[in-house]
Amino acid sequence: MNTLFESQAPRPLADRLRPARLEEVVGQDHLLGAAGPIGRMVAQGRMASMLLWGPPGAGKTTIARLLAEKTDLVFEPVSAVFAGVADLRKVFERAQARRKDGLGTLLFVDEIHRFNKAQQDALLPFVEDGTVVLVGATTENPSFEVNAALTSRCQVMVLNRLSDEALDELLQRAEALLQRKLPLDDDARGALAGMADGDGRFLLNITEELLLLEASEPLNREQLAEVVQRRVPVYDKADEGHYNLISALHKSVRGSDPDAALYWLARMFAAGEDPLYIARRVVRMAIEDIGMADPAALAQSIAAKDTYDFLGSPEGELAIAQAVVYCATAPKSNAAYVAFKAAIRSAKESGSLTPPKIILNAPTRMMKDMSYGAGYDYDHDAPDAFSGQNYFPDEMGRQQYYRPVERGFEREITKRLEYWAKLRDKRGQSVD
Repeated sequence: MNTLFESQAPRPLADRLRPARLEEVVGQDHLLGAAGPIGRMVAQGRMASMLLWGPPGAGKTTIARLLAEKTDLVFEPVSAVFAGVADLRKVFERAQARRKDGLGTLLFVDEIHRFNKAQQDALLPFVEDGTVVLVGATTENPSFEVNAALTSRCQVMVLNRLSDEALDELLQRAEALLQRKLPLDDDARGALAGMADGDGRFLLNITEELLLLEASEPLNREQLAEVVQRRVPVYDKADEGHYNLISALHKSVRGSDPDAALYWLARMFAAGEDPLYIARRVVRMAIEDIGMADPAALAQSIAAKDTYDFLGSPEGELAIAQAVVYCATAPKSNAAYVAFKAAIRSAKESGSLTPPKIILNAPTRMMKDMSYGAGYDYDHDAPDAFSGQNYFPDEMGRQQYYRPVERGFEREITKRLEYWAKLRDKRGQSVD
């Protein structure tokens, strides 16, 4: 029973929005719906021991608590981080006493994968004889982290990371409870869901902070990132001249002007700049501005760094100058750079989507039963050594980030990609 002071104590938003009924749990209809395995159990008035496997903030603890209430079982929660065999023994004694009175017990073990073998073995006889109904929660693959003897006595229920729609429903509930709208524009609201990465608890914790902001107007995506992550500036602005010179060198190389590039390089050497710092920046130029248009530019840049390490000043500086001239006169393409940035944005927005099951290995029986690896085509056995299968998450469909230019070696890459695209189209795997 809560005391008067406890009832007046502040409670986190995630706790205040904790569902009071199974129907209020978002994002897990495949388990809790009428056709889902847990939904069917509840409808039939029975409970079997289970392992809830899913990402943080997906609702594992909430589901366990509500299942106990729905099936009239006494809820006994323990954390595998803090509990030992002695703690479990006390739980079992209480459960045995209740059983004599006709009452059942749901033992909820949070982070059950943290129990060692002896602790997991201690659960077995009490699960087996029905003293407790075990509900274990884990973020790790039970195949690897939970004893086979225990997994064989439990049904494994795989929880989904919360979708953007489920996260938005949580946001709407938070706004309704606090009677305030989030101070975000539509783009930033979508970005907030990406930051949460399917974790409802994280989302609500951040939401609580945002709802306390006294913002005069809605924040955009960049302002949200500043508030939530508090990123620090990349450069020390007190040394502006240093960065002005390296910027001039970089842009001269990018602009295919070897003479200007050599001038700014000489200015930096004259100013006493560390040659290895310049060499590192030339390597970056080779990756960012030349890329696959001339892959040898990277090798030339790395060789210049190694040569300077070997010869030192002043002879080694000539190797850096040679790399600068090579990069300035090389064909330019930032296609790989742009593609990687697009992939990073997509990865942040999509979060922890799992790879399609066809390309997952299945080292355990349970994973084989879950169809891991089923239907995978070994490319070397396919015509043209190309199966055309989709390797993106099923929820995303195919994407195209890399778009080579018609310069240098990327002309050849374009031909290859076009050829593979034609083969893929024949197999129905086009880009979304």
